[in-house]
Amino acid sequence: MTATAYESNGVERGVGLTALLVAAARAIETHRPDAPARDEYAEHFVRAAPACADWPVRPEEVPGGDADPLWGRLGRYFGLRTRVFDDHLLDRVETGTRQLVLLGAGLDTRAYRLPWPSGSTVFEIDQEPVLAFKQHTLDGLAATSRARRVPIAADLRGDDWPHALLAAGLDPAHPTAWLAEGLLLYLPAAAERRLIAAVTALSAPGSSLGYEVKEGVESAAVRNSPIYTAARERIGVDLLALFDPDPRPDSATTLTHHGWHTTTHTPFDHTPRLGTGLHPEPHDPLSTNRWITGIHQPSPDGTTTDH
Repeated sequence: MTATAYESNGVERGVGLTALLVAAARAIETHRPDAPARDEYAEHFVRAAPACADWPVRPEEVPGGDADPLWGRLGRYFGLRTRVFDDHLLDRVETGTRQLVLLGAGLDTRAYRLPWPSGSTVFEIDQEPVLAFKQHTLDGLAATSRARRVPIAADLRGDDWPHALLAAGLDPAHPTAWLAEGLLLYLPAAAERRLIAAVTALSAPGSSLGYEVKEGVESAAVRNSPIYTAARERIGVDLLALFDPDPRPDSATTLTHHGWHTTTHTPFDHTPRLGTGLHPEPHDPLSTNRWITGIHQPSPDGTTTDH
């Protein structure tokens, strides 16, 4: 299938275009000496899609360097987010988890670039055009995954994806590491509630979940930030239009009531440990982002708990 065919199928529109934005950021980060995470495949996705063929993929191609709101600041954010969730997943593998589910996998290449132990399976759920573009690009590189990789074409806004996941081989009797790295921002509130309920229903004790949300309502000053403006005007990604406008569910509290032990961090909590130089700024959209991780530890009698 040609790149033009992929474009007509939607990989270069809407949320599919944000996957390319994140890929470009990961490509730039990969070539930094202080990169918190590296993804050697990311730049190939960017170069394979006509809509972003002229986007930067290396730090020296970014005018203004780290001061650039799009490829500097937002790019550094995506690099930091990648590393934090990499560490979370690898920590779960150390406890014996061998099945991982990437919800809204996009152009994620964790199945290829992280050191998975023998017997690991990575299930990747996303829309068919994104998965097809990803597979086509990786096949052209003769890339080899380091875990058993199972792509599943499904719409996470609906109710059918858990059935597709089970049919693909997920075993709910064993712990699962779930990741929704950049997904919930785009889901309607009702779909987020259904997703959290489905993940809980499929999670054996010891399962984990990592995801990203925004906290509260962003002010007009935040919504006019250079990050949002640059993404909209320079590459045609209107993040504010893609974010679901409904009041967000308190999914962390919901998880806690159902036996999950959750931890919430801001992106900047990780800066001292990883040394990325990412710090809050006035009217900063990144300051409203929260990275949440949880471990499923239901009470022995199966009742819900409050913590």
